[in-house]
Amino acid sequence: MKKFNLHLYLVTDEASKCRLSLLETVRKAADGGVTIVQYRSTNPDAGTCYREALPIRDFLASRGIPFIVNNRIDLALALEADGVHIGQRDLPVPSVRAMIGPDKILGLSVSNKEQLRAVDASLVDYLGMGPVFPTISKLNAPPVLGVEGFAALASQSPLPVVAIGGLDAERARQVRATGTASGIAVVSAICGAENPETAARALA
Repeated sequence: MKKFNLHLYLVTDEASKCRLSLLETVRKAADGGVTIVQYRSTNPDAGTCYREALPIRDFLASRGIPFIVNNRIDLALALEADGVHIGQRDLPVPSVRAMIGPDKILGLSVSNKEQLRAVDASLVDYLGMGPVFPTISKLNAPPVLGVEGFAALASQSPLPVVAIGGLDAERARQVRATGTASGIAVVSAICGAENPETAARALA
């Protein structure tokens, strides 16, 4: 049985955008209450990504925190990650599920009603929904939902939903107050913070 807690979901930024090293950022974020971590990198060099992500995976395993890889199925399999998160433009959900097997966590990004209606809840474990607010961490992001738009869409989901997109501590509180999010996902709010532990505590 898959066990994961979506309450505070860290998506890593590029190492160059973090105040600390990526590994130290993750360590401090875990101390601050992060419950799940997704490794996301735009670097096309798989070997470099593997070497960067491996110590993060090992640290998270020692803390019992699930380690998810964004998009890169090959990297996720090589790292023996706990799961994969994919977007609408990535490989089809059935293909990804077949590649990673039944026991790995599979997350899917959705941003509108049409995408939500197309979700196969028998293959996907959770949804990343947004952007709730404007975000600078992802280029070509879909239209902003806003808190009310997010809540309306999330309330129709057959799966646990993680809110993402432009969230800081105050905005996270607004989203949590709707009662429709199983968790909050952040990138720069933790990775760009001088003290990722303090930042995570404010978001938890």
